[in-house]
Amino acid sequence: MSDSVALDGTPAAKPASSARGLLIFYAICIGQIVSTVGSGLTGFAVRVWAYQRTGSATQFALIALCYTLPGLLLLPFTGVLVDRYDKRWLMFLSDVGAGCGTLAIWFLLTTGHLEIWNIYLAVSVMSAFGALRGPAYAATTPVLVPKEQLGRANGLIQFGGAASQTLAPFLAGILLASMGLQGVTLIDLSTFVFAVLILSVVRLPKPDAMIHYEQKRAAFLKEALYGWQYIKERPGLLGLLLMSVIINGSERMVVVLITPLVLGFSTAQVLGVISSFAGIGMILGAVTMSAWGGPKRRIYGVLGFTMLRALLLFLGGLQPSALLIGIAASLFLFFGQIGGGSAQALWQTKVAPEVQGRVFAILGLVSGAVTPFALVLAGTLVDNVFQPLLNPGGLLVNSVGRLIGVGPGRGIGLIFITLGILNAIVVIAGYLHPRIRQVESELPNAIENVLVSGSGQAA
Repeated sequence: MSDSVALDGTPAAKPASSARGLLIFYAICIGQIVSTVGSGLTGFAVRVWAYQRTGSATQFALIALCYTLPGLLLLPFTGVLVDRYDKRWLMFLSDVGAGCGTLAIWFLLTTGHLEIWNIYLAVSVMSAFGALRGPAYAATTPVLVPKEQLGRANGLIQFGGAASQTLAPFLAGILLASMGLQGVTLIDLSTFVFAVLILSVVRLPKPDAMIHYEQKRAAFLKEALYGWQYIKERPGLLGLLLMSVIINGSERMVVVLITPLVLGFSTAQVLGVISSFAGIGMILGAVTMSAWGGPKRRIYGVLGFTMLRALLLFLGGLQPSALLIGIAASLFLFFGQIGGGSAQALWQTKVAPEVQGRVFAILGLVSGAVTPFALVLAGTLVDNVFQPLLNPGGLLVNSVGRLIGVGPGRGIGLIFITLGILNAIVVIAGYLHPRIRQVESELPNAIENVLVSGSGQAA
């Protein structure tokens, strides 16, 4: 078989072997885990710094919004870039751009000129460049990792996210007390340098389909919307996407409501212990997924572990018990890592490599867009519907209240029970829908030949 030729006429390198591809993946993954934790340090530290100086919860929330919204809005367009251009350099650009935002915060702080609006701008820049990382990272993984090991690979990736969410706030609190915001930002900058150095030395194989695609230049906006069109034309994938709206929305509601649920009957110290148990469950779930790889039939992993999470939601709302809620929260996040890793591996296997950037961007957009709606809906339902029903004199006091209790926080418990039932219904509907249940057998694998093709271009 003849060697392929790059677009500039030079011979193109062959794709990585399975062993070499895994080695490259592990190197990139380590760099991105370190970088992600570093970003988590700065993200948490600047919010605390701003709150300590202003005493405003609004400022705290606005910084968090600036940290997420710009990247969310840019996702459909960054997906096009991921499909058009070198994914390694896009991840490189993402780390450099986000690092520049951190560098700006460090410089202004060092010179005594850091203002709240500077943080808004800096974290918005970090969010915008961060929008390149997710789709590029997700689309790179199946190019490097054999499809039978995608579950393990995604478990390792999820470990980085879990560490950022659980370890980063803990470490940032310690570092803020000992080194201040200036020290935290310097550590973050060093993590960016580490990730960039790794990306600068590795080379990624590029599937043939990507080479041909680069010769086609369609309208940018039309391409940005193509990820949705691709999903819509495949009923099994569309069904999975719609299921994820309910599943992810429920998780976002649980995360925000567990604090008032616990404080309704216990103390902040107990809440801290429960949060720690939940974080441990998330990390152990990622480690388990990385070691195991998930069920061989990935759709069963998605449906089965979502059903277990539905049961835990139901149990977590039954009684105002710290032990019950702590165990349920830990297992809820544990099973979420395995179900989520199985879903990601399924998408990576069934979506054609040349469109993965745009498809994963749509997935990220949907997941991100669910969050604000879930948060607003959670607060509205608690204050105006569920809690009044279980306050003394409420309509459900003498019925449901006899089972789950009455008073502060029990409306949230009823929401948890309702979400558990809703998620169970979604799982049953997904299993009964033949396009979803049979998605793995009906849709051909899109990545089987990526690692073994005789031609391709090294990016």
